Amino acid sequence: MSTISFDDFLKVDIRAGRVVRAEPFPEARKPAIKLWIDFGPKIGEKKSSAQITTLYRPEELVGRQVMAVVNFPPRQIGPFMSEVLVLGASDPEGRISLLAPDHEVPCGARMH
Repeated sequence: MSTISFDDFLKVDIRAGRVVRAEPFPEARKPAIKLWIDFGPKIGEKKSSAQITTLYRPEELVGRQVMAVVNFPPRQIGPFMSEVLVLGASDPEGRISLLAPDHEVPCGARMH
C-alpha cells in the first residue's frame, strides 16, 4: 500500500449528496445505473454512472444519500457524461455497496 500526505488527502473533495433521479444505463459496457445527485446550492446537481446494479435498482436509490468525489474531471461513459465519482466498497463477490452517512446530513456536506 502506498502512502499519501494529509495535504494530498485534503485535495480530494468528498461530499454528501441526495439521489434525485436514477435510470438504467443499458448502453454502458458494464452494467450501470445513471444517477442525478443533488449536492446542495453551492455545487448543484451532478450526474454519475455507477456500476451498482447487483445490489440496487434505480427506483430504490431515489431519495437516498450517497458520498461522492466532486472534484474529479468529468468522464464520458458512452453517451453519458459522468461528473462525480460515487463511492462504494466491494464484498468478496465484487458487489458494490454504496458509502453513505449513518445519519441525515445537509446535501453538500464535506467529509472530514
